[in-house]
Amino acid sequence: MLTPEWIVAFLLLGAFVGFMAGLLGIGGGGIMVPSLTTIFLLQGVPVEKVVHLALGTSMAAIIATSLSSLRAHHANGGVLWPVVKGMTPGIIVGTFLATFLAKYISSAHLAIFFAIFMGAVAVQMFLNKKPKPSRELASTTGLLAAGSGIGAISALVSIGGGSLTVPFLTWQNVEIRKAIGTSAAIGLPISVAGTVGYLMNGWANSSPENYIFGFIYLPAVLLISVVSFFTAPIGARMVHRLPVPVLKKIFAVLLVVLGLKMLFSVI
Repeated sequence: MLTPEWIVAFLLLGAFVGFMAGLLGIGGGGIMVPSLTTIFLLQGVPVEKVVHLALGTSMAAIIATSLSSLRAHHANGGVLWPVVKGMTPGIIVGTFLATFLAKYISSAHLAIFFAIFMGAVAVQMFLNKKPKPSRELASTTGLLAAGSGIGAISALVSIGGGSLTVPFLTWQNVEIRKAIGTSAAIGLPISVAGTVGYLMNGWANSSPENYIFGFIYLPAVLLISVVSFFTAPIGARMVHRLPVPVLKKIFAVLLVVLGLKMLFSVI
């Protein structure tokens, strides 16, 4: 499966994912899942398994991007660790359990869910809609429940949770920079729990001779991660040099195009 052209493809994907994650404060799943789906189909992965493999591989690759982003935001004092502590147990349980659900959902239905969810994210990003701050930070129980829901949806579409966590926190009067930084920290337990879940639930589909373990293609994870870890901080430094509002609109259109391409490829 791993030829020179695919190595280059995974490295380029990692570079782009990391840069956009740092620049726009988003996870890489919206780019990686449809891109990996296309690559895996070209490599001969069966249609009925391709979306699961893309989701698991993307989730594992997000670990490096999340860790890099977390370190950058923590260094700038942008992480509300009490919120992270309150949401993480729910995040872990919700994310892990949702991977069990994903195992029993067909590739076509997962692709439809992914396309619809990314379409909603794209509309929010294009219109730059933000919830109005209207309340105080949730209680411990509220944070736990929110973490469970965010984790479950994140696992089903393989995202770091930023498109859900940031609006949730800003709605509760958390300043936007701290909401983004806290979301980056929450992305780490999401990606770790999701990776373990997709590894366990897809174990019967493992193919060690092809470096596939569970629903995770290891070479893609390593190649994407090693590049995205270094390009994420570059994107973060470019925030004040590039027209981010314009880039967000372009990225929103890209999400829709990638989501639709994935949908039609699978269906």
